[in-house]
Amino acid sequence: MGPHPELAELSAADLSRLLARGEVTSVELVEMSLARIAALDEKTRAVIEINPDAVELARRSDRERRRGHVRGVLHGLPALVKDNIDTGDRMLTTAGSLAMTGASASRDAPLVTNLRRAGAVLIGKTNLSEWANARSVRSSSGWSGRGRQTRNPHALDRSPGGSSSGSGVAAAAGYAAITIGTETDGSIVSPSSKNGIVGMKPGIGVVSQGGIIPIAASQDSAGPMTRTVEDAAMVLAVIARPRTDHRIGLRKGALRGRRIGVLRDPFTGYSEHTDACYEEALAALKDCGAALIEVELAGAKELRESQVERTVLRYELKDGLNRYLRGRRGLAVHTLADVIRWNRRHAADEMPYFRQEVFEQAQKTRGLNVREYREDRQKALRLARTEGIDQALRKHRLAAVVAP
Repeated sequence: MGPHPELAELSAADLSRLLARGEVTSVELVEMSLARIAALDEKTRAVIEINPDAVELARRSDRERRRGHVRGVLHGLPALVKDNIDTGDRMLTTAGSLAMTGASASRDAPLVTNLRRAGAVLIGKTNLSEWANARSVRSSSGWSGRGRQTRNPHALDRSPGGSSSGSGVAAAAGYAAITIGTETDGSIVSPSSKNGIVGMKPGIGVVSQGGIIPIAASQDSAGPMTRTVEDAAMVLAVIARPRTDHRIGLRKGALRGRRIGVLRDPFTGYSEHTDACYEEALAALKDCGAALIEVELAGAKELRESQVERTVLRYELKDGLNRYLRGRRGLAVHTLADVIRWNRRHAADEMPYFRQEVFEQAQKTRGLNVREYREDRQKALRLARTEGIDQALRKHRLAAVVAP
């Protein structure tokens, strides 16, 4: 349970209402979060760094509230962001890599700026699968050289999912009202599922990619990881561009008459428990008035069995990471090649369990004008979008498609 379970189990929306009524202060919430992290995180290792200015930021938030200056529904709420998101404060941004510990980022990522402007109190950063799981296909979800192994709070011997492992665990364990993760392919959805929380990967470009250590510009997105759907909508409304109140979709009757496409093959049949949960969710959608239509994605199986996504990620990883590292000052590494060499020199600390073959494959690529990249990128778009989701939406006049 840990300290203050009565507050830790409340949603961000509930805590915001308590703050508005004066029943709790931001300092009390931040100190509660820090106390829970101190008491429990030795086992879960979800938080990679605590903001040394967290309590002072909470005091500032309370002073603003007393003067009548409330920035919004996130005002005074403790927040944690993944350690691949830049913060222009005294905390580091390392993607969990010891190679990146030389200096802090010079400025906040735009999404962090938006959180601060909305009044959220940034109390720390969360651990992750190192380099957001871009270093090796044999990595352990939630392991990084800097943060070591994050563990699932529900069962310490079970996977926390990745790569936004720390954010998922922190939300589930009540370390902060708000956590932020990032996803290229599964890195928000997987830890959200494993830890029993709500995670959302917004469409590419809905949330700025600026100031986030990249894997693939065509697939990277940051998003909320919270205890409830309402909380996720609240946070997305703040970090998205342009700002939109996504809570309007939560109103009663919002699903009535909506046509929802139901995907099965090749997404079901792997786990009886998962399939049963999927059927329960479909029944809930139907009870809310949605019309469920069985659909197929024509290119799904071919996309799943092909290597096109892996090719695209390798090319974009080298290009994006080199661009990002050129903009950072005070680090020992300035290119992907530098990171590879640094890891080899410090293999005992950085590579005790798995290597860096994905980095090495990416380093061999020769820019984004190469025919292999262009053709595989277009094939991926055709299978996933043109002949995939877009075709299903148009053909069946759907508002959305769902899958387990």
